[in-house]
Amino acid sequence: MSTPVKSAYFRKRTQADHDGGIRENEVENEMKNDGVTKGSVALLGLGAMGRVLAERLLDAGHPVTVWNRTPGRDTALVERGARRAETLREAVTAASTVVTCLFDHASVRETLEPVGADLAGRTLVDLTTTTPNEARWLGEWAGERGVEHLDGAIMATPSMIGAPEASLLYSGSAEAFERHRTLFEVWGSATYDGADHGAASLFDLALLSGMYTMFTGFYHGAAMVTSAGITAEEFSHRSARLLSAMTGVFPMSAKVIDEGDHTGPGQTLEWTATALDTIARASAEQGVSPRPIEMTRALVLAQIEAGYGHENSDRIYEELRTG
Repeated sequence: MSTPVKSAYFRKRTQADHDGGIRENEVENEMKNDGVTKGSVALLGLGAMGRVLAERLLDAGHPVTVWNRTPGRDTALVERGARRAETLREAVTAASTVVTCLFDHASVRETLEPVGADLAGRTLVDLTTTTPNEARWLGEWAGERGVEHLDGAIMATPSMIGAPEASLLYSGSAEAFERHRTLFEVWGSATYDGADHGAASLFDLALLSGMYTMFTGFYHGAAMVTSAGITAEEFSHRSARLLSAMTGVFPMSAKVIDEGDHTGPGQTLEWTATALDTIARASAEQGVSPRPIEMTRALVLAQIEAGYGHENSDRIYEELRTG
């Protein structure tokens, strides 16, 4: 027969063992779910970007399973410790976090639709470049199958991944983003753009629009000066200084756009049209196609014809908005 003291002692031990067991289970469950941070990741798509994403995960100690439609691209990753999935189903069932970095939206659908049921209960992070509506479609498709979805946009080149200047945008499940933040920061700074699955894609493509038109302008200018025997390298230094200075004007232009008042001081559309015409004629004189300039000039002339020639050149935005 036990004494009251002994009974109290055993009750405490039993409770302690019970509590300890709960804590052990909690730790075990956290370890099982650790695929969202330091745990297992399946990466589908081993192009130039996909391979680097996998490399950085391996560097950070994440168990990584890799799959690619074309065999052979995973050899170096497997040698570094990645697990090769022989089939797509084997890949998506190997981890609680599935990352896709494929060619386009069509390839994402073609890849994921056959394994939709296998993705249930997992988190799908699509880093493929798609349109906002394509990202929204995938978010809806995933939700119907019990899959958490985040759309991601990589604002970096492969060589930048893992460096401070690399930036990645995400939208979709806020809970999934927070749980995966540590994983995402292996690749670069991680920014959450809201619950709209298409938001990250919208920012991505809008920013790339500015980038591609900027580079086209640089290529056009380089073609003009190299036609006169000046090197593109010399031109690049002058161009970088000017463009860097001009980006400082963005906040002022943004204020005009947001307020919708283009009557304030600034370069008028009529003056801009004359400047663009002069550039186009100079381009033709050098035997260089003026098409990049003609595109902008057409936008300006349309607004002048609509009666806004006396307003400032930020009004080009209104022509783009109305089409």
